[in-house]
Amino acid sequence: MRKDVRILLVGEPKVGKTSLIMSLVSEEFPDDVPLRAEEITIPADVTPERVPTHIVDYSEAEQSDEQLYQEISKANVICIVYSVNNKKSIEKVTSHWIPLINDRTDKDSRVPLILVGNKSDLVEHSSMETILPIMNQYSDIETCVECSAKNLKNISELFYYAQKAVLHPTGPLYCPEEKEMKPSCIKSLTRIFKVSDLDNDGILNDKELNFFQRTCFNMPLAPQALEDVKNVVRKNIMDGVEDNGLTLKGFLFLHTLFIQRGRHETTWTVLRRFGYDDDLELHQEYLFPLLKIPADCTTELNHNAYLFLQSVFDKHDKDRDCALSPDEVKDLFKVFPYMPWGPDVNNTVCTNDQGWITYQGYLSQWTLTTYLDVQRCLEYLGYLGYSIICEQESQAAAITVTRNKRIDLQKKQTQRSVFRCNILGARGSGKTSFLQAFLGRNLLKQRKIREDHKSFYSINTTYVYGQEKYLLLHEVMPDFDFLSEEDLACDVVCLVYDVNNPRSFEYCAKVYKQYFMDSKTPCMMIASKSDLHEARQHYSLTPLDFCRKNKLHPPQPWTCNTVDAPNKDLYTKLTTMAMYPHAKLCCMCTCNRCTFCICQNILRSQLLTNIKAKFYSVVLNRCSYTCFWLPLFLFLLHVFTS
Repeated sequence: MRKDVRILLVGEPKVGKTSLIMSLVSEEFPDDVPLRAEEITIPADVTPERVPTHIVDYSEAEQSDEQLYQEISKANVICIVYSVNNKKSIEKVTSHWIPLINDRTDKDSRVPLILVGNKSDLVEHSSMETILPIMNQYSDIETCVECSAKNLKNISELFYYAQKAVLHPTGPLYCPEEKEMKPSCIKSLTRIFKVSDLDNDGILNDKELNFFQRTCFNMPLAPQALEDVKNVVRKNIMDGVEDNGLTLKGFLFLHTLFIQRGRHETTWTVLRRFGYDDDLELHQEYLFPLLKIPADCTTELNHNAYLFLQSVFDKHDKDRDCALSPDEVKDLFKVFPYMPWGPDVNNTVCTNDQGWITYQGYLSQWTLTTYLDVQRCLEYLGYLGYSIICEQESQAAAITVTRNKRIDLQKKQTQRSVFRCNILGARGSGKTSFLQAFLGRNLLKQRKIREDHKSFYSINTTYVYGQEKYLLLHEVMPDFDFLSEEDLACDVVCLVYDVNNPRSFEYCAKVYKQYFMDSKTPCMMIASKSDLHEARQHYSLTPLDFCRKNKLHPPQPWTCNTVDAPNKDLYTKLTTMAMYPHAKLCCMCTCNRCTFCICQNILRSQLLTNIKAKFYSVVLNRCSYTCFWLPLFLFLLHVFTS
């Protein structure tokens, strides 16, 4: 709602504009009326709408046309004052004032007009018969008020209606000629209905109606009041009430009734609570709340956000198959002004055998959006009504901003749950296949993917020591000389080469030497297409020797040319390396029995002396040969040396 209201009074000389203002302020008719009243401000605490109100007078004798035009451009609402006992002043309303105001305002943002018939104390008849045709002719006219500055009749009401015309305008909501709500209003209220329909059955039951009432008006409806509302709908419209609940048709009828009875503020209260501005567009402040993200920090969804998204999924998974069919996805995004997910999403996250996004894939896509474009995520949550349903101040409450990565390195531990792995390699090395294999797709399934539906991202969950983490894979385009900061900014790097292509490894070696040799980002070399014949690489060093020289793990053989889903061990290793970049894995197995975190915990133990620590480190350097029995050995060693 507006922070203040500016009311301008115009009209012919001697119609009583200044008297109206002075009677309002002093609550008595002034004996001495000046040519023009000074601008006054009514404080917020004494106005019905709790909004500061500025009242501006116009005097033809004291002001120029240019000054009048400036005041018209600044006004939020204009009161055209006429004298009920002066026909000429009434004629001037249509012959002069309305055309003048329309010429000086933008057609798409006309200010509302109030017709004010002053000096009603001087006549016994009403001017409404003359004024009604004018009101029907001009849609900008909100209402007409007859008043008397001398008798103080309808003075406060006049300025209340002027306020109301600005704060709760009829124009965006209702078409008087058609006697029905405008399409934009219907669209907005339909979204509000769908957001409030928590079980998505097309009906607002008593529980949902009470939640809606409490959300918008801070109080629930009494049981009898609920029944009265539903009875009004039943009597006036078919299919407005079903299964003792309010349908969309009934919901829209109620708001039409409110508007027709002059209770615009009821509908506007609902619209504004759900984020709409005066043009029935969602506020930028609502969609994009302030969220500060320091450098080297990432964004993730918190637990409450995942619970909300889970409820949204359950609400639209009507067949309870733990996947969203295309129709269910469309239904979910009906509260959006556009379809946010394209066909590439189905190749970014996990799907079922029918190609439908699974529950895990659905959460993964939200996680990906939050990580890559948190502003877009805030916008999406806004459309879904997160702050309203979860009773939070804004969608920003759904986001966790992780601490600086430098602190994680210093403390040698992280609280993050999403890790980014950039995939680099020459063209044809198998990067895309590596992304798709993470989603459980072998080479046969990957060949069915359309070229224009491919994605440069894939995201899925992995488990590291019993903890569920998200690994985000990003395929970087192989333009060696144009690698951006975003291409290099990640938690772990995967360098992929084709074992069957003798020129494939050279690209990986050059990228590593130029961009990652001196960085703290852990790197893994992937020997892709390991089911094919291994060709001798045209490089000064073999891949194995290159890795040894640069203290990297040996190249990891990998293929997706399998009958079943490809093995996911490599992805677990990548996640582990991303989680613990400060330490080297003591071996490249995935049994989670001899990984460095166990080693580090033992080495850190205050019970151990420096000699023991040195002895352990010798053992740990050999652990690639002792993977299976290492934990038992370390435990026994600790017991006997304590």
